[in-house]
Amino acid sequence: MKESMRIGDLTQRAGVTHRTVRYYESIGLIPSGEREGNGQHYYTEETVARLRKIDQLKKLGLSLEEIRDIIDLYFYDQSGVQPKQKVLTILRQHLAEADQKIEGLQQFRADIKANIERFEQWFKEREQH
Repeated sequence: MKESMRIGDLTQRAGVTHRTVRYYESIGLIPSGEREGNGQHYYTEETVARLRKIDQLKKLGLSLEEIRDIIDLYFYDQSGVQPKQKVLTILRQHLAEADQKIEGLQQFRADIKANIERFEQWFKEREQH
């Protein structure tokens, strides 16, 4: 039998809260803990590893939905190639979205600047009359 731990040990080892564990269980990021005779949930080392991997992926900028779509690959593809390819694809999409937002903000800035110049010109013309 795999060594198991209660939620308090899990949260301490993975650096998350009880609430996070329950939420991740509810959205399918981690499997629910196994109930044993006393009704408490018990978790395995794989759950600790999953929680740590989720944290790493969040730090890369992936959403929980994106993580949910790829997390299992990290535990089924021992080479790590498939999950890393998927993460790379997601990061490229994020970069393209960021570039679009930057372009939009640059246009917004240019519009604001043009409006400021137009108002300043209007005031300047008023002062000359």
